[in-house]
Amino acid sequence: MRSITLPDGRTVPALGLGTWYMGESAGAHDGEVRALQTGIDLGMTLIDTAEMYADGGAEEVVCDAVRGRRDQVFIVSKVLPYKASRKGTIAACEDSLRRLGTDHIDLYLLHWPGSHPLAETVAAFEALQADGKIGGYGVSNFDVAEMIAWEKVAGAGACQTDQVLYNLSRRGIEWDLLPWARERKMPIMAYSPLEQGRLADRTLRSIAEKHGATAMQVALSWVLRNPSVIAIPKASNPVHVQANRAALDLGLDAEDLRVLDDSFPPPRRKQALDVL
Repeated sequence: MRSITLPDGRTVPALGLGTWYMGESAGAHDGEVRALQTGIDLGMTLIDTAEMYADGGAEEVVCDAVRGRRDQVFIVSKVLPYKASRKGTIAACEDSLRRLGTDHIDLYLLHWPGSHPLAETVAAFEALQADGKIGGYGVSNFDVAEMIAWEKVAGAGACQTDQVLYNLSRRGIEWDLLPWARERKMPIMAYSPLEQGRLADRTLRSIAEKHGATAMQVALSWVLRNPSVIAIPKASNPVHVQANRAALDLGLDAEDLRVLDDSFPPPRRKQALDVL
């Protein structure tokens, strides 16, 4: 498993596990747990979740998936913006810790920019870190302007990642956010790297046939080509998890990348940050 280094020196796998939409159905719970456990077995030991996902239900799925092997995984969770005051952030983190069944969250993110002063959220993150309840902190769905404002409050190097929507059809961050983060040696964490399974055009299928792979594997391999991007696709069954892991070993060549650029052009100007 290829690893990526965070600004604080910790390393995480380049390919992790997403949990958006998990925890919404009791009948799906055991299968979701098995999917996450399969990923852990394959080295995809970064698990991304959030209090928002199924109103905490996804965190409970993660709890069951990592029981007895907490020291093997790197858990990422998020606080909702409307809770992100100093006291609210700490209370939200305590609730997430309880649902996750752990005494610490490895990386805690502000889910998107909100109305609470950034100084309050940062102060809460720092207090949680000092108490050993989070290992580090960062943000999600922040564009360059918001990142600059965050850095002014938190200081350089404090933000461990910016988790944003990034895939072949959503390349806007390549114009400015990705270079900005790269200059600071801060990896980007790409959510919905497969556009929730909707990427399957003729070009992807043609490249997939060439490599004996699937269109989704090509799309994921494209995201993983970047050494400063962490991908966190969600897969609810072990077969899909195994397919995602295989994408890490799929080497796209220069011609593949050229063809994909023709079908999914990179940005030619600043674009608004895509969100789902």
